Amino acid sequence: MITTIITLGILAGLFGLLLGYAAIKFKIEGDPVVDKVDEILPQQQCGKCGYPGCKPYAEAIVIENEEINCCPPGGETAMLAIASLLDREPKPLEGEYQEPPLQLAVIDEAACIGCTLCIKACPVDAILGSAKQMHTVIDQECTGCELCIAPCPVDCITMVIVPQTTITWKWPYPVIPLVKTE
Repeated sequence: MITTIITLGILAGLFGLLLGYAAIKFKIEGDPVVDKVDEILPQQQCGKCGYPGCKPYAEAIVIENEEINCCPPGGETAMLAIASLLDREPKPLEGEYQEPPLQLAVIDEAACIGCTLCIKACPVDAILGSAKQMHTVIDQECTGCELCIAPCPVDCITMVIVPQTTITWKWPYPVIPLVKTE
């Protein structure tokens, strides 16, 4: 009995050393440029750029040379910062994009049937609830991406504009307008 315990202890130690060595030897480092571009993006995970989140879009910008003007929530500020970081030519945002006012999703709790489709659609886990129970939105977490509206079968989710008060107001980022030179 004691030999079995000692043998298993020695084997566990050897496998632990082997795994530790493998973790150091085969360590995969992330691309620091992708991480910097990801930090510039607004982290709304809204998918308006055509990618499922900000990290995949950052990878596409750096690795696949994707256009840098596809992020509406980041606006011109993010596009200019990415252009400066990657030494690329700044391009105006696709289409006429105006910075939307801050919005939050609000669930009509009386109409909510508890289907959990909005919970699955929310990229930042701002909706709280469980199956067959009413759901609610954590307003500090909601980014206003509107991804929860479409899957709701009873249309009980609305977007409410947050009034600008001394608590919700923030300094705007400096924006340098782009001028076309031809």
